[in-house]
This record gives sequence, structure tokens and C-alpha cells, in this order.
Amino acid sequence: MKDSRRNFLKNAGMGLGALWLVGCGSKAGETGEEADAQADSTAVAAGAAKPLFFKISLAEWSLHKTIFDKKELDNLDFAATARTKYGIEAIEYVNQMFKDKAKDAKYLAELNKRAADHGVFQNLIMIDGEGGMAETDKKLLMESIENHKKWVDAAHTLGCKSIRVNAFSSNPKAEEAAKAAVEGLGKLGEYGKQAGLNVIVENHGGFSSNGEWLSGVMKQINMPNVGCLPDFGNFCIKRDNKNGDPWNGPCVDEYDRYKGVGEMMPFAKGVSAKSNEFDAEGNCIETDYRKMLKVVKDAGYTDYIGIEFEGTKPEDEGIRLTKALLEKVGAELS
Repeated sequence: MKDSRRNFLKNAGMGLGALWLVGCGSKAGETGEEADAQADSTAVAAGAAKPLFFKISLAEWSLHKTIFDKKELDNLDFAATARTKYGIEAIEYVNQMFKDKAKDAKYLAELNKRAADHGVFQNLIMIDGEGGMAETDKKLLMESIENHKKWVDAAHTLGCKSIRVNAFSSNPKAEEAAKAAVEGLGKLGEYGKQAGLNVIVENHGGFSSNGEWLSGVMKQINMPNVGCLPDFGNFCIKRDNKNGDPWNGPCVDEYDRYKGVGEMMPFAKGVSAKSNEFDAEGNCIETDYRKMLKVVKDAGYTDYIGIEFEGTKPEDEGIRLTKALLEKVGAELS
């Protein structure tokens, strides 16, 4: 993502994003395993697609040009778009799309209503522009923690499972930044715990794009609701940013993406399927999805994998290509 993106009881009437339960009937006396086996057999006989080992969600950043540049989509309509246009039942908001609405009860209620109307689960909110959670300056770190609390509250109101934060630091010393991250994420995690929320960190540039550094931070925190959001891309630790833009310019220090995701997976509470460009066969050029999804599967992960397209193709096409690739490779590995 570029800088434009990266830049406790629920109130009455603010119900959670609807949980849609689909029951599968089984014969009396039939065990769960027998029922599952029968269901699989029936699906195969009917020519149904093989179930995936994960669920698919849609990250709002995949539509950032449609929302920001073209002004063709409003954040309030994101849930409907995910369900009706792409057949996706879960979404990942980006706070930049409703930056001033974290405390707007009426707006959050409307998001809940629209998500419920379309049977969409509001999985998480990606938080940018609220400060780095690895700042070694104590004042900056405390400000970052406080800035994120309103988004914990908003996510709780929306029935989300997590908020994604950034472990940015102005300090060039990895050990000092890690110490600050343990403190900052730990304190925000304690606040999130009260709301039943996860606080998760994405590999998002700087030290956070070093899988060893980030997994080390997680081991020190050792909290069940503080974890990671492994992204298939975003493993550039440092760029040649002579123009002052940390998100552009050639990468001069890039971490191995497969190694990094593998190191983060033990702490994963979400996964981001980053895609940019595709070849003629529909394969992602920069990431081997077969190799990457095997890393995810081998970690025992079965939750949501979010589509996050940010390539040069039209966003609609990129989302569909990413979804098709996830379904194809996921079925092969299931």
C-alpha cells in the first residue's frame, strides 16, 4: 500500500454484523465425521466445487481507486458490492475510507444495517494514519495507543474480530523499536481484550517487513489477542527514497516473502492475498500462490484470506483474477 492508504458493551441498536449460519442436515445417530463424509460425497456426485481450507474476504483497498479517484463507490456500499458483485461474504475496511466516522454512532449503525441486509461479515478494519506502534519516543507511543482506541471501539460496534495496526518506528535501531512495539502493542492489546478484539500487525514496511523481527515481537508480547496479518507482498524493508516517499522507489532491502509469511503464520489472525500483475494463465506474477498458500495451509490456518489487489489492471478485473486464483489453488491444496 502507498502512504495514502497506510497514512465496552455494544450500544443498543448497533447490532453486530449479522452472523449467517447455514445448517447441514444429518441423519439421526450419524457422527459429525460421518455427516461430513456424506456431505463431501454428495458434493462430488453433484459436481460441486471442492471446499477450500480457508474462507475468502475482500479488502477495501482493492477498490481504493474506485473510491478515492473515480468517486464511483461510497464506503457505505462496500458490503453490498462485495456480496452482489463478487459473491464474497466478508469484508475488511480501510479506515481512510471513513476517517472521521470512528465515533459516529449513526454512521456505524448504517454500516451494520447494510452489512446485515446483504449477509456480510465485517471482519476487520485496517488502521492507518494514527501513529506507529513501535515509536521509541514515549510521548509519540502513548499518542499512538490513544489514537487507536476509538477504532477498537468502532470495530467492536461493527462486530469485527480485529483491527490491523502499523508497527512503524522513527528509530533506526531494531532492538529499541522492538522493545517499544512490545510495550505499545501490549497496552493496546489489553484495551482490545476488553472488547474481545484482536490487535494485529501487518508486514507493512520498515522493521515490520522483517518476519524474524515481527515474530520476535509477538513471542515477547505473548498475548492471545495480539497477532499478525501476513501479507503476501509488502516485504520491502527499505527503499531508495531520495524523493522522501517511503512507499516508492526501488527496494534496496527485501525480505524473502515465503520465509516471512512462514514466520508470521503462528501468530496469524488474518491473511492478506496481495496481488499486482497476472500472466496469461491467470497466475500472480510476483507471488507463487501455490507455494504461498501451502505455507498458509501447513500452518493449520483455516480463517479468512483477504483479496488485496493493487495492480495496473482495472480493479474489477484484478479482484476477479485474484479470487479465481485463490479458489483454483485453494481447491488443489484442500
